[in-house]
Amino acid sequence: MDSTRNDLHSILPFFPLILRSSAVLWLPAAEEALMLLSKGSIHSNINSGKLFAIAIADLRNSLEFPSLHPSTSLGFASFFDHLMSKDEAGKWFGEIVPRLADLLLRLPALLETHYQNAGIFNGMETGLKLLESQQSGIVFLSQELIAALLVCAFFCLFPTINRGAKHLPRINFDNLFMYLHERYSVNQEHKIKCIIHYFERICSDMPMGNVSFERKVLPLENNTSNIVYPETHFWSKSPVSLCHLEAHTSGLIEDHSTEALEVDFANKNIGGGALKKGCVQEEIRFMINPELIVSSVFLPTMADNEAIEIVVTERYSNYTGYASSFRFSGDNVDKKSIDEMGRRRTRKIAMDALSRIGKKQYKLEYLLRETNKAFCGFIDQTKAQQYQTLFEENNISSKEYSDSDGEIGVVTGNWGCGSFGGDPEVKTIIQWLAASQALRPFVIYYTFNLEGLQKLERVVQWILSRNWTVGELWNILVDYSTKRLKGETKLGLFNWLIPSLHNDNNPITLDMPCAT
Repeated sequence: MDSTRNDLHSILPFFPLILRSSAVLWLPAAEEALMLLSKGSIHSNINSGKLFAIAIADLRNSLEFPSLHPSTSLGFASFFDHLMSKDEAGKWFGEIVPRLADLLLRLPALLETHYQNAGIFNGMETGLKLLESQQSGIVFLSQELIAALLVCAFFCLFPTINRGAKHLPRINFDNLFMYLHERYSVNQEHKIKCIIHYFERICSDMPMGNVSFERKVLPLENNTSNIVYPETHFWSKSPVSLCHLEAHTSGLIEDHSTEALEVDFANKNIGGGALKKGCVQEEIRFMINPELIVSSVFLPTMADNEAIEIVVTERYSNYTGYASSFRFSGDNVDKKSIDEMGRRRTRKIAMDALSRIGKKQYKLEYLLRETNKAFCGFIDQTKAQQYQTLFEENNISSKEYSDSDGEIGVVTGNWGCGSFGGDPEVKTIIQWLAASQALRPFVIYYTFNLEGLQKLERVVQWILSRNWTVGELWNILVDYSTKRLKGETKLGLFNWLIPSLHNDNNPITLDMPCAT
């Protein structure tokens, strides 16, 4: 119990609550305002976006928080008074807002219950706390507590004064609505529709499962409980066999049907621009699975040797499009099965690629950084001792490697490409190397029909036919990257590796030597 109380003391400065006589409480003025809201629009007279914004401002005043940007209030008014139908707005203010206010009133009790039930998982305490940089740790949250925390963010009630010092991302929803007013775009409107749909769902049927959030760290120094951040010789000498890789030109990572590690093309500040105007892969995942947003409450910026694993939030929304064409397209019923701890059987791995470094991405230090980042995401930290034993033995068969982690493989795509400027062919090989070294049985790769990866399946078949190890493929990747950096080749990796790919009319010759 003492440790859980310490966790509570560590997180409380980032919450709009107070601790008095060992009890977590709202300030009396805030509690009174929430109680009025919980009684419904007949008592509170909150029946429009404009008045809702005023109520939020009054709540913040009761907590002695500074005023929000004027455009935020105008954004609330714009959405609820103009973009939402009259019938929808009537239901929102008549039914949903009172239930959200009631959920906020129960936040102190939900926190107390959370700490009473917190335990140990894989040697780590599970209570809510800051999962600070360079400290491996895990937090288990009930979906009901997550819902209350997200209402707190929606009402813009998290204090912001200390967050920057701890490198914590934004959590309040003020910018989401501010950008709706200042830089209106249809996709911003539809991002908010996803959030509104989530609140409507949890108010009609509160989910009762759990979600875990884990900071994974590859220590920079010797550590008996974890694998140390690998250097180049680790990769160049690896005897591990390459796992199966299957390429798909169409399909979405989040639609993969079985349990797997689904890669979130993350920003180093988890969530990226989800609560601002961003609307690409990570931001979309956070909109259709809003419970992901709560990670910003307690997960500071990721370092180069860190990744975040989430098991797993529920998906509430369907969508179409991407970026400017993103549209909310209705309710989604998540049919993923539940594990023994009440978590859905899939895993999201948030890992941030290097952004916009141009030709420097071919330097050895950056190849190493990206490969280690993916390795950190894909490795199972609970099996560190098993990994150490395997990696020290050069006579372990390929089958023993491939079977060692069951059937939980990796589902990914063009990580670090697009606006981040990564070379898709290089990034594909990097992820394949990392997944193989992490003893994952397979990689399912969605190319999103990217032109540069049309030959991926053929390249994979050619490489696998030669029975290369991780070390051998790593050395070839380094050789290519060195030549690319020096300007000795302008070919893409695949065409450099297999010259016959220059001419798609010629079949791949499996006994042809690779380029040197």
